[in-house]
Amino acid sequence: MTGVTATAVRQRLIRLHAEGFISRQTTRQDRGRPYHTYSLAPEGLKLLGDHHAEMAALLWREVMRISQPEIREQILAQVKQTLVERFGVRSKLESLPEKMEGICHTLAGFGFDIEYVPANERPGDEEHLLPILREYNCPYHEIAARNPSICEFEQSVFSEMLGASVELSACRLAGHRCCEFEVSQSVPGGTLR
Repeated sequence: MTGVTATAVRQRLIRLHAEGFISRQTTRQDRGRPYHTYSLAPEGLKLLGDHHAEMAALLWREVMRISQPEIREQILAQVKQTLVERFGVRSKLESLPEKMEGICHTLAGFGFDIEYVPANERPGDEEHLLPILREYNCPYHEIAARNPSICEFEQSVFSEMLGASVELSACRLAGHRCCEFEVSQSVPGGTLR
């Protein structure tokens, strides 16, 4: 016995469900009322000892300590390829804007706060503006604070996913409010925007 009333338990479950920490599945029976089965949602799992950032920081630091550059680069290339496959392999049938929107949609499912900003929606000299991926939360903040090379790595992952040239044009580490990755793709006759 926990000393908690059934009403209190129901209220707590309703609140946790509304906040996205648990999911609920309703099962209907031939007779009687349906019953609910509850399980932890991804947000709930994060609250129960999510130490992924710390683990990632430790792994990155150890990879950077590998003294043989060719081995370090081989490991990073394999990690990059795994990330590209996990976040979605680029399709030759999609346009660059479609790919950028797709990346944002996919990464949002992994907790990234990222958006695609078309060139025509950026203020400034229209001829020199490129579309950007704007990342509001740094998923590698702990790593980047100690080793900014993770920013270049993320840039190279985006480039591989998009099949385009990607340049980090603003970075939270440099005091900007977000990270911005400008994207351009060379095509016959100019630059695709």
